[in-house]
Amino acid sequence: MEPREIQSPEPVVSEVNLNISHRKKLSIHFAESDERGFPWAIGGEYVASGTTPVTIRGKPIENLSQTGGWVAAFFIFGNEMAERMAYFGLSVNMVAFMFYIMHRPFTSSANTVNNFLGISQASSVLGGFLADAYLGRYWTIAIFTTIYLLGLTGITLCATMPIFVPDQTNCSKLATLLGTCAPAKSWQMLYLKTVLYIAAFGAAGIRPCVSSFGADQFDERSPNYKSHLERFFNFFYLSVTIGAIIAFTMVVYIQMKHGWGSAFGSLALAMGISNAIFFVGTPLYRHRLPGGSPLTRVAQVLVAAFRKRNVPFSSSELVGLYEVAGKRSAIKGSGKLEHTDDFRCLDKAALQLKEDGPEPSPWRLCTITQVEEVKILLKLLPIPACTIVLSLILTEYLTLSIQQAYTMNTSMGHFKLPITCMPVFPGLSIFLILAFYYSTFAPLARWLTGHPHGASQLQRVGLGLAISVLSVAWAGAFERYRRNYAIEHGFEALFLTPMPNLSAYWLLIQYILIGVAEVFCIVGLLEFLYQEAPDAMRSVGSAYAAVAGGLGCFFATMLNNVINGLTGNEEEGKPSWLSQNINSGRFDYFYWLLTLLGMMNFFAFLFFAKRYKYRVRNTTQVQML
Repeated sequence: MEPREIQSPEPVVSEVNLNISHRKKLSIHFAESDERGFPWAIGGEYVASGTTPVTIRGKPIENLSQTGGWVAAFFIFGNEMAERMAYFGLSVNMVAFMFYIMHRPFTSSANTVNNFLGISQASSVLGGFLADAYLGRYWTIAIFTTIYLLGLTGITLCATMPIFVPDQTNCSKLATLLGTCAPAKSWQMLYLKTVLYIAAFGAAGIRPCVSSFGADQFDERSPNYKSHLERFFNFFYLSVTIGAIIAFTMVVYIQMKHGWGSAFGSLALAMGISNAIFFVGTPLYRHRLPGGSPLTRVAQVLVAAFRKRNVPFSSSELVGLYEVAGKRSAIKGSGKLEHTDDFRCLDKAALQLKEDGPEPSPWRLCTITQVEEVKILLKLLPIPACTIVLSLILTEYLTLSIQQAYTMNTSMGHFKLPITCMPVFPGLSIFLILAFYYSTFAPLARWLTGHPHGASQLQRVGLGLAISVLSVAWAGAFERYRRNYAIEHGFEALFLTPMPNLSAYWLLIQYILIGVAEVFCIVGLLEFLYQEAPDAMRSVGSAYAAVAGGLGCFFATMLNNVINGLTGNEEEGKPSWLSQNINSGRFDYFYWLLTLLGMMNFFAFLFFAKRYKYRVRNTTQVQML
C-alpha cells in the first residue's frame, strides 16, 4: 500500500486525558462538519458499514436499481454450484480412480485427495488477498475459474488417454485388492497430481470471493438489507448443496455407465458452462474497489506499534490518536471504524507524537481505522478456528462411512443404491432444511428465542457444532453394533461383502445430523464473517472459513496417521483402529475420539463466542457511502 493511502494532509486527532490516574478509555472523535450518528443495532446484532458500489470500470453506479439484487446473485449462484459439483465430484471419485486405475494403495490415494481438499481450502487466503488488495472479487473469480477449468480438463485427459494411466491388462478386481497390478509410472502420477493441484488452486481463488461478491449485490442502505443478506447466504449454501447432490448422484452414475473420462469430463463441461453464465451477468454486477494490500496494512500496524511500545499513553509528547479528516476512510473500499478498547497494545500504532511531523511514515503512524482492521481480524480468528473440528469430522465421514456402507446392504426393495452415492444423504438433508427454513425452522426458532431472525449468527454456529457432536457420537454407537453384528454372523474377514440383513440406511441418522450441523454452522459462519470483517477485507474474512475447512482436511490426514501409528503394529499382526478390514479395526473408538474432540471444541467455542462483541454500524456513514 502506498503511503498516501493512509496519510492525511489535514490530520485530525482526539484529545486524550493525560492524567493516567483517571484511566479513561481511549476514544477517537472525528472532527467532521456533520453530526455523528448513533450505533445502529439490527436484530440484536451489529453490522459493519459499507462502501459505495461501482461499475466494473470503478465508476459510481448512477442507477442502482438497474444492477445488483437477486438477479445478479443468481448468476453467481451458478458459478458456485459448478465449483462445488467439481469439488465434491473429485473428492468422491478420485480416491477410487487412483486405487482402481492408477493402482495406488487406498491409504495413499485417500491422503492425496485429502491434500487436494486441504489445499483448495487452506490456500483460499491467497484468493481473498488478491481480491481485496488488487484485483477485486469479479476479476479474481474470472481468473481462477479459468484456472479451475484448465485443471479439470487436464484430469479428463488423464482419464481418457491410455498414455496417462498404467497398463490395465490382467488387472482383475482381486489383483487390484492384492496390489499386484502394474503400478503407475512416476511421471504419470506427477501429471495427475499436477492437474489435480491446478484444480485445487483454481478452487482456492474462487471460494473466498463468490459468497462475498454475491453479498455485495445488495444495498446496505436498504431497510431490508439484513433479511436479504440472511436469505442470500441460505440460498448460496443451497446452491453448494445442489452441486454436491449432483456430484454424488449424476456424476457417479455417469462414471458407472460411461467411464471415468465421461465423469470427469462432465465436471469440466459444467465448469465451462458456469463460466459462460458468470460472464453473461457482467453488466448486472456491483463491484467494490480493492483497498490495497491488507497484509501491508497489518504489517504497518504491527511495526508502528512495536516502534512505539515504550511510549506511555500519558506522554507529554502525545498529540492524540491519528485519523484522516472528513467522512471517508483513507483506505479505499472501507468506511471509518470506531475506536475500541480491545488489544490496547495496538493503539500505540495510532499514537501521534509531536516528533511524527505533518507527514508521518505509515510504518510509524497508522490511522485508527487501520488499527481497528487488525483488531477485527484478531477478534474473528477464534470463531472460524472452532469450526476446524467440524471440517475434520466431515472429511472423515467421506471415507469412514463409505467403508461402513461397503459391509452393509444398500438395497431398498428392488432399488440398490451405489456405495459411492451414500454421501448424497447429508446433501439431501441440507437441501430439505434450507428449502423449509423460512416456512418452518425460522418461525419456530423465533418463537423459542424471541430473536427476530430466529437465532444470531454465533448461536447458529454453536448449534451446528453441538449437533455435529451428536452425529459422531451416534456414529460411534452404531459402528460398535455393526462390528459386533459382523463378528457374530461370520463376516469378520469379509469386509467387502455386504451383510444382507443389516441395512446401510441406518447410516442416515448420522448423515442427517451432520447435514443439519453443516447448515447451521457453515451458513451462520459465512454470514458472520462477511458482516464482521473489515469492509476492505471481506474476501480475506470469508477465506477464514475456507482456511478452517482446509486445516480440518489436513488434520484428518495427520490424525489418521497418528492413530495408525499408535494403535497398529504390522510386525505383531495387530490391526490399527483404522484397519482396511473395518471388521477387525475399531472405527467405533475412532468415532468416540472425534466425539471427545468435538465436545472440547464446542466448549472452547462457547468461551470465545460469549466474549465476542459485534461490530457497530454508524448510520451517518451508511447514508453517506
